[in-house]
Amino acid sequence: MATPRPDETSAFDIAIVGGGLAGASLAVALKDLPLSIALVEAFAPDSAAQPSFDERTTALGNASRRIFEALGVWPALLPEAAPITAIHVSDAGRFGFARLEAAALGQQALGYVVPNRVLGRELWRALAGAPRVSAFMPARVTALEQAADHIGIRMEHEGRTRTLGARLVVAADGAHSLVRQAAGLTAQVDDYEQVAVVAALRTDQPNDGTAYERFTAAGPMALLPLLHGAAGAGDAGPGVPAAPRPAAGAWRTLVWAARPHDAERLLSLAPDQFMSEWQQAFGHRAGRALQLGRRGRYPLALTRSRGTVAPRIVLLGNAAQSLHPVAGQGFNLALRDVAVLAELLAGDVTADPGAPERLAAYAEEREQDRRGVIGFTDTLVRVFSSNRPLLAAARDAGLLAFDLLPPAKRALARVSLGFGARAPRLARGLGLGGGA
Repeated sequence: MATPRPDETSAFDIAIVGGGLAGASLAVALKDLPLSIALVEAFAPDSAAQPSFDERTTALGNASRRIFEALGVWPALLPEAAPITAIHVSDAGRFGFARLEAAALGQQALGYVVPNRVLGRELWRALAGAPRVSAFMPARVTALEQAADHIGIRMEHEGRTRTLGARLVVAADGAHSLVRQAAGLTAQVDDYEQVAVVAALRTDQPNDGTAYERFTAAGPMALLPLLHGAAGAGDAGPGVPAAPRPAAGAWRTLVWAARPHDAERLLSLAPDQFMSEWQQAFGHRAGRALQLGRRGRYPLALTRSRGTVAPRIVLLGNAAQSLHPVAGQGFNLALRDVAVLAELLAGDVTADPGAPERLAAYAEEREQDRRGVIGFTDTLVRVFSSNRPLLAAARDAGLLAFDLLPPAKRALARVSLGFGARAPRLARGLGLGGGA
């Protein structure tokens, strides 16, 4: 990765604003193409203030795993990728539940849980030797200047103001995207009036690869397997993490979506009190809580841009849509955006990357998947957050039907595996060029 010099020309084919998970993934996907790329990031990758690479975890579907395999990143993620071999969905205090198992679907795993700090570390390591990628960090974008054949990006970098020119600007700068605002793209924000309380939790039950979705009166919870605290044993096959060895307990990552005032109270509790309340709401299906890690809080809302492209601009990741984490689909959707955009740009590297017809083709191809995942996640949150008796009875019946009907399981597995639309080349484990 190149370090810009003050006297260096500042004209690029593509500028990626935001070097978090989505932006860094796109940079890795494009780094070997004959295109000059500027990566503008507000924080150094190893900065404790970097919000993308914090203590949270990401559940990667199998399509996302294949994308990282095709990009050469997966082997570095593998040692800390906990396989999800089953998903258990339940509604506290009611009789409905559903269980989806990878083996029953002919899969080795339904997905993998990877710490965000590991994802960020390995993505930036993959960029370290990329001569066509110039990183500007820490840098703060202050304005965009539209021209006929490029966009000027004004920013504060190394104590001075400078302007970059790019034929295509990719906005990967988060849910409150400055690039989106500067492009005149409005966003609809639906506040769920929930705050995600996130923590690592150790229980006395060994990690068997089950991911839990538990809908409770205290708010929906996700409990995902982690490799920390349990040694691996056995061989699950090439490129697949070994199943955790049974031990006297294991760490899991907890995401508890609560009302804001309840979240603040949960954050103020002593660890033993917090674990007691979690146990009462969640039950003992994952064992007895033994130890609690550091807690964090993240307000939850559905943010969706009313468009994903503007003249010479593409929105990516949370800049395009920011989803509730309960279904674990946000970054998986963003990676499919990355895969399609990279494939489109690689199709003709001599063409203008910001040409209107190319951006229109990208937006059209991604719309079905985008709408489907947003709708699925939003419906899931709203249906399971309601305490209305008729709706509660209907969702219980739905969970029972799901558990009894194989086609319903296969349909959900398709969403969980990340195949809601045409799988791009990278999502099939292929490179950007050659082959079918």
